[in-house]
Amino acid sequence: MAIRFRLPAPLLALLAVIPLLTVAHHARPAPYGDHLTVSRTAPARVPHAAPRLRTEGAAVRAHDPRTGALRWRYTRDGRRPLTSLHARGDVITLWDDGLVTATDGRTVRWHRALPAPGDWLPDHGGTGVLRLLGHGMLAVVTPYRIAAYRIADGDLRWGLPASDGCAFQPRRAVHHARTLVVAQPCPHAAWTAQLVALDDLGRIVPRRRPLGTEPRDEDGPGRGRPRIEHPNPEKVLAQPR
Repeated sequence: MAIRFRLPAPLLALLAVIPLLTVAHHARPAPYGDHLTVSRTAPARVPHAAPRLRTEGAAVRAHDPRTGALRWRYTRDGRRPLTSLHARGDVITLWDDGLVTATDGRTVRWHRALPAPGDWLPDHGGTGVLRLLGHGMLAVVTPYRIAAYRIADGDLRWGLPASDGCAFQPRRAVHHARTLVVAQPCPHAAWTAQLVALDDLGRIVPRRRPLGTEPRDEDGPGRGRPRIEHPNPEKVLAQPR
């Protein structure tokens, strides 16, 4: 004699909904509109061999530097890449909506949004905005602020606002040895205040206190809030450690 088990009605309803939830999960749009397509025919990754980047329309394409074969293609819905650069095995890209992304060619590892990009990005473009600093740091230079991010995880390490009535000019930034020099035109200011020298620790001034996040007990070593430097450090100098 067969024994029949009858499931409670609420459980039956839940079992009927699970497949629908699974379909809905897979149908969700990718975060930030990301679409990273890795070529199946691309050769194996070669350590320290940076891909050759091409920006074609709405896509960033990475090609093998030896064979020219396509490694991967990265797009975002309705967005256009402005500029890209290589950084410690990653490709950092600035998009026309002010989003900065990092991908290792397998996943898009982090996203960071720039402040008020609509006020300056359409006119300035992306030239000079992304700048590499030493020790795995990325400087993002905008007219209003320079921010430094850790390339490994996109963590904001420090920020430097422009002086009152002044603006940084990303196009007029140059590297000298390990120093990044950025133009900051200021009316009625001495020429020394119109050039800002930076490295991975922040602005280079006498007896400076390095920027970066200040640790807090609850966060553990190396964690905490990013420090924001005074825009006129030549007038307000922190005491040496």
